[in-house]
Amino acid sequence: MNATAPSRSGAPRPGTTPVGLGGPHPVLDVVIPVYNEETDLEPCIRRLRAHLAERAGYPYRITVADNASTDKTLAVAEELAREFPEVEVRHLDEKGRGRALQAVWSSSDAAVLAYMDVDLSTDLAALDPLVAPLLSGHSDVAIGSRLARGARVVRGPKREFISRCYNLILRGTLAARFSDAQCGFKAIRADVARALLPHVRDTGWFFDTELLVLAQRAGLRIHEVPVDWVDDPDSSVDLVATATADLKGIARVTRATFTGEIPVHRLREQLGREPIGVEAPGVSPSLVKQLVRFAAVGVASTVAYLLLFLLLRTMVGAQAANFTALLVTAIANTAVNRRVTFGVRGRAGAGRHQFEGLIVFGLGLALTSGSLALLNHTTHPGLVLETTVLVLANLAATVLRFLLLRGWVFNPRRTATEESS
Repeated sequence: MNATAPSRSGAPRPGTTPVGLGGPHPVLDVVIPVYNEETDLEPCIRRLRAHLAERAGYPYRITVADNASTDKTLAVAEELAREFPEVEVRHLDEKGRGRALQAVWSSSDAAVLAYMDVDLSTDLAALDPLVAPLLSGHSDVAIGSRLARGARVVRGPKREFISRCYNLILRGTLAARFSDAQCGFKAIRADVARALLPHVRDTGWFFDTELLVLAQRAGLRIHEVPVDWVDDPDSSVDLVATATADLKGIARVTRATFTGEIPVHRLREQLGREPIGVEAPGVSPSLVKQLVRFAAVGVASTVAYLLLFLLLRTMVGAQAANFTALLVTAIANTAVNRRVTFGVRGRAGAGRHQFEGLIVFGLGLALTSGSLALLNHTTHPGLVLETTVLVLANLAATVLRFLLLRGWVFNPRRTATEESS
């Protein structure tokens, strides 16, 4: 299914249609959450505005979200808003980065919502790669990553250690697949945000993590951009308090997922991108899926062989029953693996597949039988040794069978040639 696949209602799923770059509303709204940043705010806004004016080919807005600052931050922000029409100010009476982002993003009329830290630790060259996949509909959420391959980071060992430990905890507890939850450089499609934000409860630093976990479990695509990032030595973030709050947030999200408080299945049905089906000629499922399906077919074939052998044994004898049961299950095994494991459909090449499948089966049988014959010819094995050799030989025969089926019998290039002829 392609990226613009419709939902069950028939409408395109949120996040999958390209964003129009014209119209009266901003395409991008970049939020700068601030608390007592009277010194850093003005150079940040001027630098960011200059970058967007030069690089953005669409309308944009910069929103300063003042988190109940007690210094001159609000006055500086309002002065910048008077000077630049692209700059707006939102004042909140309570602190919290998550609270500020929730407030601004929920009411913004822009198609893509982003935020970055006021210290601009992340090089602004990463802003275009961050936003582009959201504008095209390729991705739903985009994050800057200091831990992705290609990122260049300058920071002390303490922060590096804490960051890596935190993301390792996320992977172990919440099965997070994204590499960097806390980099202050993120963007999200507004149509996706409208569905996710009502379920994000954190108002502080854990807001990012909670949003990303929810997006992942809803089946959304999270795009990662390796960034150039320089640590701000004057950062006022309380690492101990932040880490404690994050651990509490992990416990809360874990509990909410198990209790159903977070409606993951409904969000996945509403927002999730459909899995890619294997319909194209010559394209087979991934190796992991093939191995799982091959094993399942093998178990079913073994059960069928035993039942057929027991049924025929009383009628035609053990040798004939064994040969017949093996032949029938080998043919059935090849047919099922052809369709289920390797994704080959239609009658093209079916005869060749069965013939070569029997050859593969014969090679496996020769390997197991030959191993036992060689063992008994060279020594007088006991039951334990004989069983061990048989198990190992069968394991080797199974691996050989899978490799030959995948690389020879159902090779995608051969299958594609047959289907196109």
